[in-house]
Amino acid sequence: MLVFAGASASAAAYRNLYGKFPTNATAGDRMFAEYFRAETRTLGERALTEVRTLEDWNKYKVTARQQLFEMLGLDPLPPKTDLHATVTGRLDHPEFTVEKLHFQSRPGLYVTGNVYVPVNLTAPAPAVLYVCGHAVVKTNGVSYGNKAGYQHWGAWFARNGYVCLIIDTVQLGEIEGIHHGTFKEGMWWWNSRGYTSAGAEAWNCIRALDYLQSRKDVDGSRIGVTGRSGGGAYSWWIAALDDRIKVACPTAGITDLQNYVVDGCVEGHCDCMFMVNTFRWDYAQVAALMAPRPLLIVNTDKDTIFPLDGVVRVHERVRGIYDLHNKPDQLGLILTEGPHKDTQELQVPVMRWFNKWLKQNEAPVPNYAEKLFTPQQLKVFEKLPGDEITSKCYENFTQLAVESAAFEPQKALAQLQAKTFGGWPATGAAVPVNVREVATTTTDNVRLSVHEFDSENGIRLRFYLARPSLIAPKELHIETVDESNWRQQLLLAKAGFAGAFGQELVRAGIDPQSPVTPEQQKQFAGWMRYIRDHGAAYITFAPRGVGPTALGGDKRYQSQVRRRFMLLGETLASTQVWDVHRASEVARGLPGLGELPLHFHASPEMTEVATFAALFEPKLASLTLAQPPRSDKDAPDFLNWSRFVTPGQLLQLAQQKTRVNLPKPR
Repeated sequence: MLVFAGASASAAAYRNLYGKFPTNATAGDRMFAEYFRAETRTLGERALTEVRTLEDWNKYKVTARQQLFEMLGLDPLPPKTDLHATVTGRLDHPEFTVEKLHFQSRPGLYVTGNVYVPVNLTAPAPAVLYVCGHAVVKTNGVSYGNKAGYQHWGAWFARNGYVCLIIDTVQLGEIEGIHHGTFKEGMWWWNSRGYTSAGAEAWNCIRALDYLQSRKDVDGSRIGVTGRSGGGAYSWWIAALDDRIKVACPTAGITDLQNYVVDGCVEGHCDCMFMVNTFRWDYAQVAALMAPRPLLIVNTDKDTIFPLDGVVRVHERVRGIYDLHNKPDQLGLILTEGPHKDTQELQVPVMRWFNKWLKQNEAPVPNYAEKLFTPQQLKVFEKLPGDEITSKCYENFTQLAVESAAFEPQKALAQLQAKTFGGWPATGAAVPVNVREVATTTTDNVRLSVHEFDSENGIRLRFYLARPSLIAPKELHIETVDESNWRQQLLLAKAGFAGAFGQELVRAGIDPQSPVTPEQQKQFAGWMRYIRDHGAAYITFAPRGVGPTALGGDKRYQSQVRRRFMLLGETLASTQVWDVHRASEVARGLPGLGELPLHFHASPEMTEVATFAALFEPKLASLTLAQPPRSDKDAPDFLNWSRFVTPGQLLQLAQQKTRVNLPKPR
C-alpha cells in the first residue's frame, strides 16, 4: 500500500482552528486566539528587520545559523562517528544502477536509502540528496521505507546524469520511528528536552552529505538537495545549516507563522516540520540562510497545508536578502496549479533548476519521473539490526543536564531566563496591569474580593483575595491552582461566596443555587476561621488555561492549541509562570499588601510553574509545594529546561532563593 499525505495528515484533514471554534468554545478559546494573532504579528513584523546591508547580513547569518543548530537540538553537534556505510545489494537498469545502502548517522541511528548511479560515468558527477516526504509504503506490517514511494525521483535524476541518494525518514523508514511526539503521542517532554524530530532529520541529512562526499563517483563541490512536503522541510534544514549544499529546491515544505499558527496549518503537520523556536523566528529566517546560493521555492496554488499566501510572503522576505547580494537571479519561485501532491508540473522546473546551476545546462528536460521497481526490490534490510536506536532516538538525541558537583546555578538561571522563558515580554515592555476590582463581599469577618488584570496583551485574568475584614493582614499568600484544585476551591466558595463566584460556578457547570451540603458548610467555616486566626491575606489564582480561561473542545483540539505556543517560542506552562509573576505584581499593588511577606503555594500540577516563578520573584518569604519538582516526562513542558537543570537542580535553585516547604517523607 502506498499513501501520499501531507506532513502528517491528509490535506482533507486540514481545518482552520480559529475559523471554527468547537461547539463548547470558552472564553479561553477566544482569548488564546487573539493572543496568538498578536504574537504571530509581532514575530512576523520583526523577522530580518535588523538586516539592512550586506554587512548586517554577514554578521547576522553566523549567529542565526548557530541559533538554528540549537533550535534543532544540534548544539553541541554530535560527534561524527564512523558511518559504517554498507551496501546490501544492487539493482541494474540499462541507464543506472541502484545501491541498497544503510549507514549510521550516530551509533545505532540507522539510515536506510537507495543510491541511483548513472551508468558509464567517466568523471565524478554532480549529486542530489533527495529527502522523502510522508509516504507510507508498508505491506503485511513490513515497512519498505518512503524511499520506495519517491523512487521515481532517484531514477529520474540518474537518467539525467546525477548521482542521487534517497534516504528514508525516521518516521517512515524501514526502521519505524516517531515524528508525532506532540502531534498525537502526548510526548510534550520533547519540548522540555529541546528535541524535535526535525533535528534528527537534519542530522541524518548532514551525515548523508558526508557519505556522498566520500564517494569517488560524486563531485563533492556540486551537491544539491530537494524533497517534497516533509522532504521539502528537511531540504530547508540542511540547506540552511550546511554550505555543502550548493543548490536547493524545497517543494511544499515551508510557510510562515501566520499560516501555521493563526490559519491553523499546524494541525496538518507533525513535529518534523518545526524547530523548537527558542529564539522566536518566523520561517523566512530559515529560508534566508540559503542565500545567496541558488534557491528555487516550489509550491502549488491550492496546497492547504502550505498555503499560497504564506509561501509568497516567505519568498518576498528572502528576496530582500538576495537583492542585498545583487543576485536576484539565484532566487526563483515556481507555482503550479494543484493540491498538496507530487505532480509532473512541479518536477520539471526542479530538474531544470539543478541543470542550470549544477551543470550550466539549460536544455529541455528529455524524460520524466516514473516508478520502475517494486518496494520489495528497494528494501535494504532483510532483518532489522538489533542495536538500532532509530525507533527511539528521541530518548537520547539532545544533550541533557546531569547531576554534578560542577553545577553552576547562576549560569543555569541565565540559560533558563533566555531560552526557556525568552518569550516573556522584554523588561519595560510589559503592558499595564489595568487592575480592576469586579466584586466584593464579606462573610464571617472575612472579606473576599475578585480582581481582574492584564497579564499580557489579550490575556485578561482574575484572582480571588480573602483577608480578615477587622484587622490588617500580616502576610500575603498566593496559591496557584490546577484545574482539579480550582474546582475544589469553587465548591468551597459556593458555601459562602456564591454571589461573588457566580460566573465561575456557572462556567464550571455548578449551580450557584443548589443546596450546600453540611460537609461543605463545615469546610467553609473552617476556611474562614483559618483566615481570621492567621491574620493573613490569601489569593487563589488560576493562570491562563485553568478555570475561567480553560480551553473547550476535545483532546485533539487542546493539543493543537498547545502546539501553537511552541511555534511562538513558548509553552502554555511558561506563560503560566509569567502569569504568576504578574499576579504577584498586582497583589503587591493593592492597598495594605505591598510590604507584606510573600509566600507562594502550588497545587500538585502547578509544582513546576510555582517553582520557576519563585526563581524570578524579587522578594519571596517561602515556597510551599505538594511534591518536589518532577521529571520532564511527568511535569508540564517548558522549552529546553531539561538541557539546563535536572529536577533536583531546579529545587536547589529555588532553595537558594527562598525557604522551600515540602511534605515530610513517609
